[in-house]
Amino acid sequence: MKLKRLIFMSAVILIITAFYAYSREEIPTIDNIVFDHPQRSAAVFDHDDHNEKAMLEDDCSICHHVYENKKLIKDESSEDYLCSECHFLKPTPENAIPLRMAFHKQCKECHFESNKGPVLCGECHIKK
Repeated sequence: MKLKRLIFMSAVILIITAFYAYSREEIPTIDNIVFDHPQRSAAVFDHDDHNEKAMLEDDCSICHHVYENKKLIKDESSEDYLCSECHFLKPTPENAIPLRMAFHKQCKECHFESNKGPVLCGECHIKK
């Protein structure tokens, strides 16, 4: 009788553990693969959830901007491109804003202006 109970309890624990392990959603993060040795984990960022809360669904160019000759082209969007296609790890003559600064400047300035959203390192770069 004790053996049956032990086997039953083991099976229940195994099923609960398996269910928990496979039901966890992947935490969406910003792709930081371009950084060779990132100092922090990738920033947690759910694009669709963010845009819905910030009511930005209609104008992608607010975040996905386009510059020509160092001038902002209004209503042009770079949404089909990675930030790292224009912003490199180090400043260049074509683009003086390096990638890390571009990420931080874009997000934090908006959060400060709207007085909403995370602005401290650990609020975005959450250890897994």
